[in-house]
Amino acid sequence: MYDLRYSIFERRRFNMAGFFSDFDFTANKIEKEFRKAEQKKGFINLAGSNPTIEGVIFPPGILKKAAEPYWSERRYDPDPKGLACARHVISDYYMGRIPAFGVAADNIFITASTSESYGLLFALLADPGDNLLAPKVSYPLFEHLAAVHHVELRTYDMDENNGWRIIAESLISVADERSRGVIVVSPHNPTGMVVREAVPALRRLGLPVICDEVFAEFPCGSANIPPFGMLHPELPVFHLNGISKMFGLPDLKLGWIALSGPDVRNYKKRLELLNDTYLGANYLVQSMLPAIFAEGIDFVEQMRRRFRSGIDIALELLSENQAVKVCRPDGGYYLFPEIKTWKDEEELVMHLLKNQAVLVHPGYFYDCEQGTHIMISCLTEKRKLIEGLKRIIAAI
Repeated sequence: MYDLRYSIFERRRFNMAGFFSDFDFTANKIEKEFRKAEQKKGFINLAGSNPTIEGVIFPPGILKKAAEPYWSERRYDPDPKGLACARHVISDYYMGRIPAFGVAADNIFITASTSESYGLLFALLADPGDNLLAPKVSYPLFEHLAAVHHVELRTYDMDENNGWRIIAESLISVADERSRGVIVVSPHNPTGMVVREAVPALRRLGLPVICDEVFAEFPCGSANIPPFGMLHPELPVFHLNGISKMFGLPDLKLGWIALSGPDVRNYKKRLELLNDTYLGANYLVQSMLPAIFAEGIDFVEQMRRRFRSGIDIALELLSENQAVKVCRPDGGYYLFPEIKTWKDEEELVMHLLKNQAVLVHPGYFYDCEQGTHIMISCLTEKRKLIEGLKRIIAAI
């Protein structure tokens, strides 16, 4: 989770020669107002992404049972790809997706988190001065990692009027001879867009794809979300996921990279070396993964029902207001409505903090430059979500 001072309200481009040398760590006025507002009685955070704070708690009994065998059989014998039993259960997970998707356990690399997965792939695919193509609108993590690895981040546009779909012409236009890969987020954060069919522009570029699928278990507009590699079998695809979002376990911090498509052999040895350099994935959590998958599916279904209910409630309340343009996301648990009666996102966020004691994220946190958008998390507990939305409607 990012500190509001440094990412959400004070976006800065990094100096590639010294990636944090130009970064302003000074608390700005919105950060200061947020700190005041959170002390008020009745303050509501409608931008939360931490399930444990919102009362979405994975059953502790399952975790205790999953951890028990480790203590009696404890032995640290690390594999650069990750513990074999954990990789096999992840492979089984992809076969259980709809449609079923075959990823061999040997093509899976376990990491400490999705963020670490991104970092490893930035290092794998690009040298300093190379570039990666990323969506705009997008989560700010990519900027940080690109700066750390001295990689240029080039952004391609998304079409809000067409469900935030990738604009092919924009994707093609930003690529050049030093482009080394494309980042796709499906379901997308924060718009909820899902890639459901092949993107001809990606096939034309022929670049490896890093596909972030951390919200894949939370479809909203339909029953399932297709694995990206099924849509583009002709491309090398690095599928990213983990237990933080899927099982509501951000504190256990385990992610993975699943490779598909041609030429994976060319990447595996180098990725194995990179992952072996860190061996960041917790050995205990890796050993728990088969039990978490086997016994945690009911909890995942409970989360789905809760998130869909929250989205339904939010859409019903917001759609009644002519000042709001909002649509149902294809996946995930965020809404990204446009507020048509306000011209300045920062003024709107400040107003909500000062007068309504409600926090939302402004659209520019996600590098959205068109219109006035806010991000609302439907992970929020139902009563707080309803009350917070009512305060927003009263303000706009």
